[in-house]
Amino acid sequence: MAIPILQLKKGKERSINNRHPWIFSGAVAKLPENEEGTIVAVTDFENKKLGYGFLSHKSQIVCRMFEWDTLTEEVLTENYWAVKLKNAFALRQTVIQFGKTNVYRLLHAEGDFFPGIIADVYADVVVLQVLIRGVEKIVPAIQKALVEIGFKHIYIKAKTSSTVLEDIRTGSGWLLGGVEVPVIVKENDVLFEVDFIDGQKTGFFVDQRENRELLRSYSKGKKVLNTFCYTGGFSVYAASGGAEVVDSVDISKEAVALAGKNMELNYPGYKHGTIAADCFDFLGDIEKDYYDIIVLDPPAFAKSAKAVANACRGYKQINLKAFRKIKKGGLLFTYSCSQNIDKDLFQKIVFGAAADSYRNVRIIHQMHQPADHPINIYHPEGEYLKGLVLYVE
Repeated sequence: MAIPILQLKKGKERSINNRHPWIFSGAVAKLPENEEGTIVAVTDFENKKLGYGFLSHKSQIVCRMFEWDTLTEEVLTENYWAVKLKNAFALRQTVIQFGKTNVYRLLHAEGDFFPGIIADVYADVVVLQVLIRGVEKIVPAIQKALVEIGFKHIYIKAKTSSTVLEDIRTGSGWLLGGVEVPVIVKENDVLFEVDFIDGQKTGFFVDQRENRELLRSYSKGKKVLNTFCYTGGFSVYAASGGAEVVDSVDISKEAVALAGKNMELNYPGYKHGTIAADCFDFLGDIEKDYYDIIVLDPPAFAKSAKAVANACRGYKQINLKAFRKIKKGGLLFTYSCSQNIDKDLFQKIVFGAAADSYRNVRIIHQMHQPADHPINIYHPEGEYLKGLVLYVE
């Protein structure tokens, strides 16, 4: 079967030659009329083949490339996708300490040269988050590869408008096996309860593993406030590090309850404050100089380029509130997971908040996503998580 051709406009092949995986609609001379998710061969204006990608009529990114070997004509075979998955698993075997941790990211979309899919491992379960139609079409091949690696339980959370899996009418469900949910997982010897069916994204924010460990190292004898706490990850690590006080705040009552359950799972009877409240309001109302450490880990304020201006205001406001209330000599752990806010812009926002607080502030750590969330060097947009640990005089 002939692979359809997507032809670029003259002079628009440079980024593809540099292995950037996204092709925007404005760069396209001829777009095939095949259905959403079809694998296409990408050519320059002179019909020189550049590689292969998934077609997407419904997005400004009309093609997401996954292959730049112009000799490859086997992009529809199961073995091709199996090799990608096994390469990704080999990397995780290098960077994950499996004796201490059984929750990690197995596939990180463009970071693993596999756009449109996230795969997180929770103990014996792989949770797939399918983001584009092209990946949805090859789910059977992905499932087969995961079985070959040794996984026996596979759950899928499909975000596309339809599904090729006849037994999963809603787009989500068990592909293979099945376990009782929530499951208990271990991260750096800390336990967490994860609900990947009803929880946000795949159920747990795996990307903060190393940053939570850093907080643990600073927590002994400290009063710690964890805002936007969700599952209480930072809270449990603070308790593990010997914190005197740990308070968890989230606007969601369900999140606060889960944070409480995770604390009880690890430290039964620990005096843990759980507060369901708006974090902006809570920071404005708390006593000054009470907390030694404040963690700001909000959801993505900028989910699109149009939202950046409002997001900047939000990040500045929440950081300014923390600067004004944190104890002298305190530590502020502050993060942004907004892909549209790069690390330089984030640091400028935090600089503005620090300046308005009239306090001396020093950066002692710069943080980002861990090694199981690799950044494709040709796709710097994949560096979405950024964070600072700030010493506030």
